[in-house]
Amino acid sequence: MDRHLDGHPRDGWTSGLEPERAVLVGLTHRDGDPGTLEELARLAHTAGAAVAGVVVQRRARPDPATFVGSGKVETIRARVRETGADLVILDEELSPAQQRNLERALGTKVLDRTALVLDIFAQRARSREGRLQVELAQLTYLLPRLAGRGVLLSRLGGGIGTRGPGETKLEVDRRRIRARIIALQRAIAAFSQHRRLQRQARHDAALPVVALIGYTNAGKSSLLNSLTMANVETADKLFATLDPTVRRVALPNRRPVLLVDTVGFIQKLPHDLVAAFRATLEEVTAADLLVHVIDGGHPQWAEQVVAVEEVLHDLGAAETPRINALNKIDLLSSEALRDRMAELRDAVPISALRGLGLVNLLRKISQKLPEPAQRVSLVIPYAEGRVLSQVYSQGRVLRRQDRDDNMVVEVELPPAGLERLRPYISEDR
Repeated sequence: MDRHLDGHPRDGWTSGLEPERAVLVGLTHRDGDPGTLEELARLAHTAGAAVAGVVVQRRARPDPATFVGSGKVETIRARVRETGADLVILDEELSPAQQRNLERALGTKVLDRTALVLDIFAQRARSREGRLQVELAQLTYLLPRLAGRGVLLSRLGGGIGTRGPGETKLEVDRRRIRARIIALQRAIAAFSQHRRLQRQARHDAALPVVALIGYTNAGKSSLLNSLTMANVETADKLFATLDPTVRRVALPNRRPVLLVDTVGFIQKLPHDLVAAFRATLEEVTAADLLVHVIDGGHPQWAEQVVAVEEVLHDLGAAETPRINALNKIDLLSSEALRDRMAELRDAVPISALRGLGLVNLLRKISQKLPEPAQRVSLVIPYAEGRVLSQVYSQGRVLRRQDRDDNMVVEVELPPAGLERLRPYISEDR
C-alpha cells in the first residue's frame, strides 16, 4: 500500500530555503492497518522535512537485506522519482547492511527513525552537556555504519541526518572516532559528577525532588511554567526541551519542593540516545516522586503511556512513586474526559495551559511525598551497637561523638525510623 501525504516545512525555516522532501516507509503486521505513520511524519516535520509520500508494506518481519521486500523497494524508488524526494525515512532502526543496500538500490539518502531523532536532538541541544550527549549518541550510532556510506557521505554538509559531528569527523578512521567517543564519555561523566553534587546539596537542604516525565509534547514545560513562572520554552513540536530545568515551588502545606522538567520520551527511543543522556535522565531515577504528564487530547494517549512506562522500566525507575496528571482537558469533551479518567482512575485532570486543576495536583503531590526527615540526637550505649547499625540503615548520620560509655549520633530519620529509635533520643540539643 502506498499513498501521498501533503507535507509542509517546519516552523522556523528561513524564507527561500526549500525543505528536503521525504518519503516515509513503514511495516504493518495487521490486516486493514493503513500504517499512517503520523508520528514519523511529525518527526520529519520537526527535523525540517516536507513529507512527499508514504509507502507501507504488510509483512510479519523486516527483510534482512533491505527491510522491505524487493518489490516494495521498486515501489519506493518509483515514488522517489515521482515526487522528487531527497531522502527516504524508515520507521525502524536499520542495520548497517540494510541501510547500505537501500541507498544503493534507491540512489538516494536513506535514514532510519534513530538517525531522524538524533538529527532533531542535534538541532535542539543548547547547553554544552546536551551537545556532548548528542554527539556521543551520533558517533556511537554512526561508527558501525561508516563502511560503504557513499551516497550519504557524498551529501554531507547539509540536510537531515548530517547535523552534529559533520563530514570531517565521519570520514576519519574508526580509531579516531573511538578516541573521540572516550573523550566524550569522560566529559559527560564530569557533568554527571556535578549533577550528583547538586543532588547531594538538595538532599542536604531537605528538599524533595519531583520530576515531570511524559511523552514528548505532553505539556511538561507548560506545567512547570504554570506552577513556577519558569519561562521554559514551550512549543507545539517534539522535543522542545532537552536540558532539564529545576525550579522551586511551595506546596499547599507550605512544604518546599523542587520540580524538574525532563526530556520527553517517545516510542522506540533510540538506545544510543538513552545511553548518552543517562546523566541527564538520572534526574528521573533520583527523584522522590514522578509526575507523569499525559496528553489527554492525543488520539494515541494510551500507547504513549505504555511507551513512557517502558522507558521508566529501562531506566530502573518503574518502582518510583508516581502521580498521573491528565493534561489538556480543555481539549476534551465531558464524555471523553470521563472515559479517560475511568481508565486512569487516580489521575489528576489538569490543563497546564489554562491553569485548571493545578491546586489539586499540588495537593496530590503533598499527599504522595514521604514525610520529611527530622534531625535528632541519639545517645547509644556501646553495649547496644546493633542500634547504630539500624541508624545507618534507616537514616543519614550527620555527626558522631564517642564518649566514655556511649556515643552521641546526630542523624536525620524518617518518621517511621524515628518512632522505633525514640528511646535513644536525647532532649539536649
